Amino acid sequence: MALTKLLTAIALAPLAIAVAHADQLSDVMAKKSLSCGVYADVPPFSAPDPTTRELVGMDVDLCTALAKHLGVALELKPMSVEARVPEVKMGRVDLIFANLAYTKSRAEQIQFSDPYYIAKETLVVRAPNADQPREFFKGKKISSTKGSTSEQSIRLADATPVTFQDTGSAYMALQQNKVVGLVTNTMTAIKLVGQAKEGGVNLAIAKEPMALEPIGAGMRQGEPAFLAKVNEALRAMDQAGEIDAIWNRWIGPDTAYKMVREDKVQSLADLKFDPLP
Repeated sequence: MALTKLLTAIALAPLAIAVAHADQLSDVMAKKSLSCGVYADVPPFSAPDPTTRELVGMDVDLCTALAKHLGVALELKPMSVEARVPEVKMGRVDLIFANLAYTKSRAEQIQFSDPYYIAKETLVVRAPNADQPREFFKGKKISSTKGSTSEQSIRLADATPVTFQDTGSAYMALQQNKVVGLVTNTMTAIKLVGQAKEGGVNLAIAKEPMALEPIGAGMRQGEPAFLAKVNEALRAMDQAGEIDAIWNRWIGPDTAYKMVREDKVQSLADLKFDPLP
């Protein structure tokens, strides 16, 4: 009899676990805490403050604002770039804010909130080429960091990627005319153009982006109630001006990144874009 009960308990254990985690929103509200994954050290999104050593940044503020709207405490969990999707997929965090771009492969593993901005894979070129259409760059050599979405966008544009381990090396290839352009995110592109100008080199950002990347929060799949609640909170944060304030504090026009927020929170399904693989 005891053995039968033991075997029954073992058989039912997975079911019990599934039931316990069947509704993530209920779990979060019951424990009155939201575990939010952020970068361990990627400024301006999340990095240790030099003085306090506490994590600060745009994504930290987004986590804080979301927890406030949900009416729960916040537990920040720092992680590496590579760990973002696996940590969510395995349920080690409730969600992540880590400048996470929507791609086909990621969407097969986790679900995305409505994006709160649209990032662009930006092409940096010599100034005379800035007005050239994307078709001009077909078949031409363009540099990027290896294994990045920037590299993927180059392939989608039918150009030839020349990849490097870091952005600095990809930038040097453009400086040395080994490639006709460099693809990176807009924030980095703005800094590189400014850096080149200080050195007497006229670079510019091409008028057409190489790819569009909706940026949203990442969550475990199969949690429709939690997804709906997060989207509702993001829209409320947007309408209250909270996301604009967070944006301007960390990457806005008065910062070194000089980024202007052009997009509001919108439905992912309504966006017209070609997702990267």
